[in-house]
Amino acid sequence: MPDRRTLIGLGAGALGAWLLVGGTGRSGPARAARAGDPRFALSPAQWRQRLSPAAYRVLREEATERPFTSALLGEKRRGTFACAGCGLPLFASTAKYDSGTGWPSFTAALPGAIGTATDFKLGYPRTEEHCRRCGGHLGHIFDDGPPPTGQRHCINGVALRFIPA
Repeated sequence: MPDRRTLIGLGAGALGAWLLVGGTGRSGPARAARAGDPRFALSPAQWRQRLSPAAYRVLREEATERPFTSALLGEKRRGTFACAGCGLPLFASTAKYDSGTGWPSFTAALPGAIGTATDFKLGYPRTEEHCRRCGGHLGHIFDDGPPPTGQRHCINGVALRFIPA
């Protein structure tokens, strides 16, 4: 029979896995408040009309798409990756690299494109990043990326749209 500490650890691990593969956060007032442009302070119904169900879950409910499922994972053309919610340019293709994690990864965002917040959903602090203009959840920033920044912007592909150069 497992002891109490083991059961708590298993429960926390199961919760973390659930969140990683699509468990949702909550949108609501905090999400709307961080939208920098009032044109994108839309109701949930308006966002549902504008986005695919998968993009809605990620951008508005802070879900995470399953790894290795994004059509943008293998995108290698020159261009710009923009927010799927509002079209704001977020990442240059020159900053994209293969991190091996299963999500599109970038060494840096375009200047002034993103906002950040501290996320404790997995029980420890992570840097969540969101679109500066519409407040849509993009992914997280980690300090294990390659030079020149040492950062890995680990982004849900469904939160992006690629615009070829």
